[in-house]
Amino acid sequence: MCRCPASLLPQPESHVTHQTVVVLDFGSQYTQLIARRLRELSVYSEIVPHTMPAAEIAKRQPTGIILSGGPRSVSDPGAPMVDNGIFELGVPVMGICYGMQLLTHLLGGTVSPAAHREFGHAMVSPQPGCALFEGLPSAIRVWASHGDFVAAAPPGFDVTATSANAPVAGMQNVERRIYGILFHPEVVHTEHGADILRNFAFHICGCRGDWTMASFVDESVARIRATVGEGRVLCGLSGGVDSTVAAMLIHKAIGPRLTCVFVDNGLLRMNEAEQVRTRFQRLGLNLEFVDATDLFLDGLADVTDPEKKRKIIGGLFIDVFEKRANELGQFDFLAQGTLYPDVIESVSVKGPSAVIKSHHNVGGLPERMRFKLLEPLRELFKDEVRGVGTVLGLEDEFVWRQPFPGPGLAVRVLGALTREKLELCRRADAIIAEEIRAAGWYRKVWQSFAVLLPVQSVGVMGDERTYEFTVAIRAVESRDGMTADWARLPHDLLATMSSRIVNEVRGINRVVLDISSKPPATIEWE
Repeated sequence: MCRCPASLLPQPESHVTHQTVVVLDFGSQYTQLIARRLRELSVYSEIVPHTMPAAEIAKRQPTGIILSGGPRSVSDPGAPMVDNGIFELGVPVMGICYGMQLLTHLLGGTVSPAAHREFGHAMVSPQPGCALFEGLPSAIRVWASHGDFVAAAPPGFDVTATSANAPVAGMQNVERRIYGILFHPEVVHTEHGADILRNFAFHICGCRGDWTMASFVDESVARIRATVGEGRVLCGLSGGVDSTVAAMLIHKAIGPRLTCVFVDNGLLRMNEAEQVRTRFQRLGLNLEFVDATDLFLDGLADVTDPEKKRKIIGGLFIDVFEKRANELGQFDFLAQGTLYPDVIESVSVKGPSAVIKSHHNVGGLPERMRFKLLEPLRELFKDEVRGVGTVLGLEDEFVWRQPFPGPGLAVRVLGALTREKLELCRRADAIIAEEIRAAGWYRKVWQSFAVLLPVQSVGVMGDERTYEFTVAIRAVESRDGMTADWARLPHDLLATMSSRIVNEVRGINRVVLDISSKPPATIEWE
């Protein structure tokens, strides 16, 4: 959708009614998982840069603070630090991996290079009497990722866990309510990781677990009404779960003063445009339908670079959207379905880390489009959005619809786009969707789709030589799209999809399977 100038972080006043655990980001690939795991416990959490001053953190009224892991060593020149004022806020602090090493470094302990680095599984032995490990067995299998170790805990700290290679795998200062662990409780590889985070949130921080999607809906509706007042809202509707849930929230708040615009860019899945039109008429939303297929496909002709594709699509969408908005009259707000992972992936909250890709919901809105931005889902992960959709009464089949990229099939047809290639990809994709549903796998995977490769190969059909295109089947399992693993689909299912695609889609004679995980790959190919 359109590009926005809004802050990349949730505003501190957004959830002052909820108990909040603030996660300071030091660049770990697992930082987002910390926030996700806490929210699964009904504890609201926010990720902020490690550079945020303690005074700014205090404005968020945190019930607890977590220092994430990170790729650096505390002894490195320019290693990321933290405002020591966080230890004076009167709330519990927990350091994870790098976070624990940083606590040690700042509070007078000793961090040294490890003789035997720990990357992967390790066995940790919690000591009795530590609230962080309450209810856990005497030995747990954890996920470690560190080259340094804590040689000596800071003064006033007790050792709460050990491992074969780490004499201080956990530590605590009960009086100051500061805790540290040298492994990652947020990853699924750590046994009882959720229990450790639960103990920190509930037993140490005193959280009640008051973050629910029902409460989010009530608060969002009230906030939207207060923000919009008597104004009018224009919503760019893609037909996917995110923009639909955003539109339904706004509609619940202001009713007919919301108008939705759906732009058919010619890059959608099989029969999707008509399905969207029918669905939203049934939901009672004001929907304006614009067919801009020719404009988009002409604009994308001969374009092969994926970033250029995204920028062209974004620019054309703004042009089409602006033209239709002007025809519809005066609007005060532009709504879109930006999610938390969109923000995190597009611009690192940490600062120096690399941007993976530009996102269609995150960027800069042209000055000429004088809208205020309304993004009611900006603080949510995908599965939370599904929960909101359920609370709003959307049908289950739609709520659990698989994500679809904003640029559509433009990033699933690799290389230059043509109508013929789009149709090949669209038909192969429809077959994959049909078979995935029929086999009962649709809800088990995060996404499953076809990618048309710019590769032709020799085949034989009916005793005749063919020279046709190749399709890759991409199916991944994920919780929120931040990380993903390739789905182990049954061989019989893969065989059925391959056979149908080759026999029913003239122009494709070869099917391959993508078995790459994220990271190092991304879910989409472009």
